[in-house]
Amino acid sequence: MKDDGATGVSGAVSWGLLAAWAANDLEEIATMAGWLRTARPELRKRLPWLPDRVWERLDLSQREVNTAIGLMGVVVAAAAADGARTGGRSAFFRSTLAGFGLHGVMHLAQSAAYGGYTPGVATSPTVVIPYSLWAVRRLRAAGIPLGGTRSAASGLAYLPVAVVGVHTAARLLSRPRPARRRGGPGPTAGSPPGTGRCG
Repeated sequence: MKDDGATGVSGAVSWGLLAAWAANDLEEIATMAGWLRTARPELRKRLPWLPDRVWERLDLSQREVNTAIGLMGVVVAAAAADGARTGGRSAFFRSTLAGFGLHGVMHLAQSAAYGGYTPGVATSPTVVIPYSLWAVRRLRAAGIPLGGTRSAASGLAYLPVAVVGVHTAARLLSRPRPARRRGGPGPTAGSPPGTGRCG
């Protein structure tokens, strides 16, 4: 489908956000929990000023990583759907697109600062950034500006809020539930044997 000012951009631009996000986050699912376990001692040496509670928050189980990424997927899918519905004009879609592109650049910066591989960096220059640049070009060709500095600032502010939100929710959802005792409560004090069950 051709992009033009009357109809906006094609669905490929909007749904491409979800596809590019999935490629990046499949890499993160496969590498994040293990990488954090391996890299934490070196990171603690480099960042001794960070409080212990930050390092405790970075102790992510695979289940928590999967849950957080799944929750973020719901947000990105909603943004892609809104973009498809509006031909790319949705502010939600455009802010998410801006944040996603900046997210790819941040992956490269993190990897450069660390001096090695960090989760998500392999798909940033190969998928995230190329898709983001292509999507921005398609929006501009259809007469839909990304929003300039304001949209970039909005996307940059939105990204950490979304990440913290999904990781907080994932930690709550991934907590082990206390084991339930089978057979209900035992007999109460003073009750005759065999009368502890209700009914």
